[in-house]
Amino acid sequence: MVSPDSYRVTRALISVSDKTGIVDFARALHERGIELISTGGTYRIIKNADIPVRSVAELTGFPEMMDGRVKTLNPRIHGGLLALLDNETHRSQMAEQGIESIDLLVGNLYPFEQTLARVDADHSTIVENIDIGGPAMLRAAAKNYRWTAALVNPQRYAEVLDALDTRDGAIPTELRLELAQEAFAHTAHYDALIAGYLGRKCSKPRHEQNSVTIGARRSQALRYGENPHQEAALFGSFQDIFSQMHGKDLSYNNIVDIDAASKLILEFDDPTVTIIKHTNPCGVASASSLEQAYRLAFESDSKSPFGGIIAFNRVLDIDAARAVDEIFTEVLIAPSFSPEALELLRKKKNRRLVACDYDALRASLGVEFRSVAGGFLLQSSDVELLDESALRVVTKRQPGDEERAAMLYAWKVAKHVKSNAIVYASANRLLAVGAGQMSRVDSAAIAARKAADAGLSLQGSAVASDAFFPFADGLLEAVAAGASAVIQPGGSIRDADVIAAADEHNIAMMVTGRRHFRH
Repeated sequence: MVSPDSYRVTRALISVSDKTGIVDFARALHERGIELISTGGTYRIIKNADIPVRSVAELTGFPEMMDGRVKTLNPRIHGGLLALLDNETHRSQMAEQGIESIDLLVGNLYPFEQTLARVDADHSTIVENIDIGGPAMLRAAAKNYRWTAALVNPQRYAEVLDALDTRDGAIPTELRLELAQEAFAHTAHYDALIAGYLGRKCSKPRHEQNSVTIGARRSQALRYGENPHQEAALFGSFQDIFSQMHGKDLSYNNIVDIDAASKLILEFDDPTVTIIKHTNPCGVASASSLEQAYRLAFESDSKSPFGGIIAFNRVLDIDAARAVDEIFTEVLIAPSFSPEALELLRKKKNRRLVACDYDALRASLGVEFRSVAGGFLLQSSDVELLDESALRVVTKRQPGDEERAAMLYAWKVAKHVKSNAIVYASANRLLAVGAGQMSRVDSAAIAARKAADAGLSLQGSAVASDAFFPFADGLLEAVAAGASAVIQPGGSIRDADVIAAADEHNIAMMVTGRRHFRH
């Protein structure tokens, strides 16, 4: 009995949605003496190229029916894919039923992913692009990889032809195994996209569903992860939202910071610039021009922006480009760049320029995943800033209009700062930030020290805390730094003590009823 490693491919079934290179590949198979069988549109393309090919209907004895929904779900197809050719029982049953072995399956699936991406595709069109027969055939061939090669990737065509030429018409087992893995990964990704789409259509939110699937292809290999000894890759549709226009490849840390900077800037409507270092904002400002906003943001912390990530929410013009060109930055993000700005900024080869589709970014915010040992956490994205109707002034003194604007500005920034977060701001800019400390008092003190280092006064500023003050000490630290208004979620069992301390120091305080922890 012949072994799988030396078993010659004599018959191939071709059924592909992605027709890339299929005519040339079919012709190459025919020239190597391999009989071709095909279905539907693939059959017509091969036949119209004057390449001998049998239809599946001829093989099965049944016509394609139900608008092509039923064509390959037949024992003469699946028997040919699944038969163990070194099993005498299988071989005798094949002979009894007139089943011919299918040694190579070339298949990929209905364009569900592409249809899902179309803005004009309605639900019935999307569902109609769910392939049934294709995944069944691929799984059958991949399961029986010792005898049937499952080929889903057009980029592998040349490799398979080379194997046929160098192995006297056989495909080695190791390559069959690799192809089987690709086939199962292909169908798993496909099914994950379908399950994810239907899950979003269900009324039950995803965190209440009993199982969750993630369909994501590897889109970019990364040199390494957070550190050089860690391996990493980028998966999913990040590159549909962010387009790199210049510079060396993005790193793992670049991508994390780009995500943080871009989500923060979504909070603002006026021309705004945000400067990010290690996912935390070190400068944020809004002004009538991007250049002015950048200079105000830079003043908040003139040390941290070096090697940082800067995001703009308007077209990056030449004036802003000249300003940011004064220091080294890792990544600049904007909806687009003026031609003059691009010409200038591209002169530094190590600077990455990234265009962000902010509308697509906003539309992508739905659920967030985070890996933990043995699994992952899922939560809805923190997309809502505050409920204006829930805002309450809890102190004797009401905030003035300028103070109120400063409180809301600080609150927008605090939402994007690692907990424990303390943010001092005016009505149009971040003045100082304390991030990621174990004590909220320490965050307040660090922010005050950084403001002093930057030569910025916090007198009359507003301070935001991402979560409630558990004691009055954090509030008093902010008061000592010069804050005259405070915005915080409230909800501590010692709220009365904190409010009393604010009243004692003539501080205006608003509570939001909503916190923004960021771990």
